[in-house]
Amino acid sequence: MKGSVGSSIPHDSAHLHVSGEASYTDDIAEPRDLLHLAIGMSERAHARIKSIDLQPVRSAVGVVDVILVDDIPGENNCGPVVHDDPIFAPNRVQYVGQSIFAVAAETVDAARKAARLAIVDYEDMDAVLDPLEAVEKKSFVLPSETLTRGDSRSALKVAQNRLQGRVHLGGQDQFYLEGQIAMALPRDDGDLFIFSSTQHPGELQTLVAAATGKQAKDVVVECRRMGGAFGGKESQPALIACIAALMTQRTGRACKLRLDRDDDMRLTGKRHDFIIDYDVGFDDDGNIGAVEFVFASRCGMSADLSGAINDRTMFHCDNAYYLPNLNVISHRCKTNTVSNTAFRGFGGPQGMFAIECVIDDVARCLGIDALDVRRRNFYGVGERDITPYGQKVEDNIIAELVEQLHASSDYLSRVAEIRSFNAQNEVLKRGIALTPIKFGISFTATHLNQAGALLHIYTDGTVHLNHGGTEMGQGLFTKVAQVVAEELQIDIDQIKITASDTSKVPNASATAASSGSDLNGKAAQAAARKIKGRLSRFAAEHFGVAEAEVVFKRNEVLVGDNAMPFKELVRLAWFARTSLSATGFYKTPKIHYDRETFSGRPFYYYTYGAAVAEVVIDTLTGENRLLRVDILHDCGQSLNPAIDKGQIEGGFIQGAGWLTTEELWWNERGELKTHAPSTYKIPTSSDVPIDFRVDILESAANREETVFRSKAVGEPPLMLALSVYHALKDAVASTASDGQAVLLQAPATPESVLNAVRALQCTDTTDHA
Repeated sequence: MKGSVGSSIPHDSAHLHVSGEASYTDDIAEPRDLLHLAIGMSERAHARIKSIDLQPVRSAVGVVDVILVDDIPGENNCGPVVHDDPIFAPNRVQYVGQSIFAVAAETVDAARKAARLAIVDYEDMDAVLDPLEAVEKKSFVLPSETLTRGDSRSALKVAQNRLQGRVHLGGQDQFYLEGQIAMALPRDDGDLFIFSSTQHPGELQTLVAAATGKQAKDVVVECRRMGGAFGGKESQPALIACIAALMTQRTGRACKLRLDRDDDMRLTGKRHDFIIDYDVGFDDDGNIGAVEFVFASRCGMSADLSGAINDRTMFHCDNAYYLPNLNVISHRCKTNTVSNTAFRGFGGPQGMFAIECVIDDVARCLGIDALDVRRRNFYGVGERDITPYGQKVEDNIIAELVEQLHASSDYLSRVAEIRSFNAQNEVLKRGIALTPIKFGISFTATHLNQAGALLHIYTDGTVHLNHGGTEMGQGLFTKVAQVVAEELQIDIDQIKITASDTSKVPNASATAASSGSDLNGKAAQAAARKIKGRLSRFAAEHFGVAEAEVVFKRNEVLVGDNAMPFKELVRLAWFARTSLSATGFYKTPKIHYDRETFSGRPFYYYTYGAAVAEVVIDTLTGENRLLRVDILHDCGQSLNPAIDKGQIEGGFIQGAGWLTTEELWWNERGELKTHAPSTYKIPTSSDVPIDFRVDILESAANREETVFRSKAVGEPPLMLALSVYHALKDAVASTASDGQAVLLQAPATPESVLNAVRALQCTDTTDHA
């Protein structure tokens, strides 16, 4: 049977991707009289708008109309949680790039040129551009939060050893290949149809309806596929779609808004950058007795999804380690920069980065291998297994997974060889690190852990599949189709995968939190089982056998001693007036979470992994190269090993980019100056290590009843790249005597590496003077 669960079949659109035939939003045939839109953006970080002259815009060649805040018939908001993110700035701008107005023209070029002609008179106001300044001024988008376990103050006072430190962790642009885009079409009676590149059609439907003064029933949103998203198309597409919808409503014509790369990077949110302070107490063997963290994250000018993102940072600052005494303070800083948003890992990577820095510093202080410190602090099995938020770690496999990778990567002998290499080379220095991950799977907002699906079987035995998930290249549609193929025991090429559509499956959660397959796979499975049950009952009655004697197997149905093609049973059932259409619904069991106390079981299960990275640096320039990577990752019983391995490889490389090359930089006026590939460097094929070994953990079925006992794989692999950062630290550390703290800021660009080398060598010289 083709495409059954567990088979490594290609992505359903792979042949379209490589041939250039895959249709994205901008490829959809444009309707007659389509208008193209552009956004007029703020040139100030924080200012009052004293006046705005749009006459030059209106009189520009090809311009049809212009809209501002006063032209919005409904709510001036595109914020997904807190209604604090205006579609158009009302009278005050709060970051460079904020939307002030939109222009509609006959061509893309005419719209973009006209948008630059507005004459805006600003009255500048004080701007907060740095998280530390925001903390000092108590400038927050949401109240600061605290998570506490035990008595960290007392434990720190009596600890054998104590360290404090501060580390700067940069943000990251999603840099999806397909930029933000929406096309709005007018429909009968003022209704709207929206094509959007979005991870969350349902939320976009709600916000468009609110902005246009309509109801959800009046708006349909469709998305067949996205050209990448990585969290950047969860909340951000709402602004684009709202503007397109508002202009369509005003003009009665179809409207398309597509951002170019520069505007996309200026206008849309990114991964939160953090300043992290820590205070850790530990004994002479590296056992951690207490940790205190203070996280200050740049949220930007509005809340967006920063509440849940920073919550997840707090939930993941333990990573795979039992911390008996912990205090975490999380500041959600309001700055006059673009509102930061979801990005693969959703705050988890920043929390895990923090504790891994602590582990590494503890090890260097004691003069022992960081892997030994990691092992000593791992969560236990049957003991030391309660997280700081009160969830019991019931599926812990981190110790055995790390042991397996430790052996397969030949870690010990490589460490010795690297130490020998470094002793013989003054300029080039190599480093190695093994880091683990434990990542919680589920939306922390419990109500979002639900999904729906719609399934039709036609009289020829073919199947129409729809569900609330969205496809952004991660292979979700393929995996869900495999689930249906397995349930019905038919070839996957008999299943038509269809676009995400709010008129087919309503109220769907975002495809995020690595939950796409877990939720939508289970919903589609439920729908398939409904119809399969009807077919079984029909066959039993029609042929006079027990229902248990009806077995679906390899495109056939066995009824007692007889066999017939699946499509023949379907045809007979239709003649007997059996319903061949069903909806499916799923809600994640067991989870519960009290946001007020930061306690409960926010995650259905955990996924685990580990990576060994080996690097080399040039101590004269800071240039560096990733030489070899060994990964062992837990996917449960993989639905599709080929797709999962691709996610592991891609996630790792994206994480390596975050921690090494992708630097966001704002000048003193709050202008983002790294807003194009000329200045913002994502990894390329040459950054992938020549020796790249990726394995999926065998025989590790999920202990929870997920779809076919699989595990999520979208986000967790990104955090495996923490090994690259710590391997770079290891290489830097080799330039001085043991026991020195390495101050390597992230991203560890060549400049950052060189600064760390120089700082370490200066400290070492001073200590030995």
